[in-house]
Amino acid sequence: MPNRLAHETSPYLLQHAHNPVDWFAWGEEALTKAVREDKPILVSIGYSACHWCHVMERESFEREQIATIMNERFVCIKVDREERPDVDAIYMDAVQAMGVRGGWPLNVFLLPDARPFYGVTYLPPQQWVNLLVSVRNAFDEHRDQLVESAEGFTNELNLSDSVRFGLTDSGPQYRQAVAETLFEQIATKFDQEKGGLSRAPKFPMPSIYTFLLTYHQLTNDERALNQLTLTLDRMALGGIYDQSGGGFARYSVDEDWFAPHFEKMLYDNGQLLSLYADAWRVTGNPLYKQTVYQTIAFAQRELLSPEGGFYSALDADSEGEEGKFYTWTTAELRDILGSDFEWFADLYSIEEDGNWEHETGHGKTGRNILHRTLTDEQFAQRADWTVAELHEMLAGAHQKLMTVRATRIRPGLDDKILCSWNGLMLKGLVSAYRAFTEPEFLTLALRLAHFLLHNMRDKRNGRLWHTYKKNGDAPGRAKQAGFLEDYAAVIDGLLALYQATFTESWLREADALAQYVLGNFADTDNDPLLFFTDKNAEDLIARRKELFDNVVPASNSIMAGNLLTLSLLLDRPAYAELADRMLGRIGPLLEKNPDYLTNWAALYTRRVLPSVEIAIIGPEADTYRRELESHLTTGVIFCGLVCNTPSACVSDLPLLQDRTMRDGQTTIYVCHDRACQLPVTSVAEAIKLL
Repeated sequence: MPNRLAHETSPYLLQHAHNPVDWFAWGEEALTKAVREDKPILVSIGYSACHWCHVMERESFEREQIATIMNERFVCIKVDREERPDVDAIYMDAVQAMGVRGGWPLNVFLLPDARPFYGVTYLPPQQWVNLLVSVRNAFDEHRDQLVESAEGFTNELNLSDSVRFGLTDSGPQYRQAVAETLFEQIATKFDQEKGGLSRAPKFPMPSIYTFLLTYHQLTNDERALNQLTLTLDRMALGGIYDQSGGGFARYSVDEDWFAPHFEKMLYDNGQLLSLYADAWRVTGNPLYKQTVYQTIAFAQRELLSPEGGFYSALDADSEGEEGKFYTWTTAELRDILGSDFEWFADLYSIEEDGNWEHETGHGKTGRNILHRTLTDEQFAQRADWTVAELHEMLAGAHQKLMTVRATRIRPGLDDKILCSWNGLMLKGLVSAYRAFTEPEFLTLALRLAHFLLHNMRDKRNGRLWHTYKKNGDAPGRAKQAGFLEDYAAVIDGLLALYQATFTESWLREADALAQYVLGNFADTDNDPLLFFTDKNAEDLIARRKELFDNVVPASNSIMAGNLLTLSLLLDRPAYAELADRMLGRIGPLLEKNPDYLTNWAALYTRRVLPSVEIAIIGPEADTYRRELESHLTTGVIFCGLVCNTPSACVSDLPLLQDRTMRDGQTTIYVCHDRACQLPVTSVAEAIKLL
């Protein structure tokens, strides 16, 4: 018989709906039961694409004997960390305060009032049973000690950031020397041979390379550009990238970007679209363009919902094996490729007994991960082919592999739609369109923006929902009040979409969401940094702020960037002042730990650079914008109006007020820090002004 989780929408919770464990979802029912029965709570947190979450489920949660112990001694709650990042963040912080290295599955033991006293990640079955027995015995026999520990951890969670991190409220002084110091500190962590950071596993960490792009724009320091291109090259050629189907896996378990953890997450791919598109605008590297096109093709093929939103993730496992869907035996490749096998095996480093070794050290798996060390140009030169000939042969070979791969049992799909991750994808699609002017990319972006504002916004109060799920033919269901990450990512995407289309409604929607944020996420204690949760959301044991940039940048750092852009587009000095206060508040921490605050570092560097605003008015406004963007790197704010006559060229946007066509021609106004130069009527003249 299914348990209560059968009524949930989260694919991760639904995966546990037939466990013999009497799981609850996080909510009032479970918390009330714990108090009423005076039982400790076990909160088990994971996500659908988590390999070790699946392992622990198979080994422990599906076993009747273990489930009986859990049911008798605890109130058991399952949490999807992607659906409830607020709950996950609180208990992850608590476990790390206990000295336990965080990760998923995260299993945390709480008092009946939800205060944590102990936590672990994955444990094999017998150790898990031993822990369950020990924890319940401690609860029964040494309650006072557990209460004391829980009180200490809860107090730690409720410390203000000022106390915890020594933050001050000083205004930032934007100096190039500070940006240079931030770069030098981050550069000490670079792997200058293989790209990325000098450690394994290796995660993409897009905000690091966004900082390098911005820093190079400020200083022309070739070291920043070299580390950026080294990393992007190695990632795009490595096993972390799906060489046949496109799209990036979550991370590489080794330092060579070779052996991925095969789960594919929307948040990685959305951000990497922006990064590779922006890097192409700087370098013109054809590998980056190819990577963007293939990654969008992957997302469109495997993650796009019929309604226009994008699903969350693909599992690492299929048929009970990690990576089986994506890897190949040499015999399979030889049979599929025929006469193309030899050159293909040379290009992708195929080995007869497989090139992929077990993580456990038990030798070769017998399977090959497709990965490269040479670019198309390098390999074509070595083989004495033209690049065009190689591309034609590669297209044929990969089409054969994809045809066979389509017959395999697919990895599990997490088909919930998360607002924040779709905001990142919206920004990625718009970035790709702005770089390559591919109409289909804009079509996907527009459809996604309409989906988010129609399906994931509460029409009664304007707030966003965090998650959306459609079950069969039933209407889709949005639930869970949006978090700061949802607003920050969607606003960022909408601001990019406005600048790519000059459709003012997207800018107005972004501003409306920003005003909601300022009214519902602000700290009334005069701290400029914003809470992660809405003031109207469920009360948890602590209300936290997300400060540190991780694989996804901190919601506060994204929001600070949004406020700066809005301040320029809407002439809202108060927005810029708040963003500066946020940067000033984070400043002491940024100078000590820039490698954990790289999106903040990028924002600081952006503030050192003079702002550039370009207003374009006239019938060719969109064409001129595209031409200008082909000559410019990132960081320019665009505002425009497509109109044919002076009487139609009217807008109440501050950057467009009192702007007119000159001599009936499309006219460009180039401004630096809100000070505008004389208008010009050609892209060439505007480039000279820049």
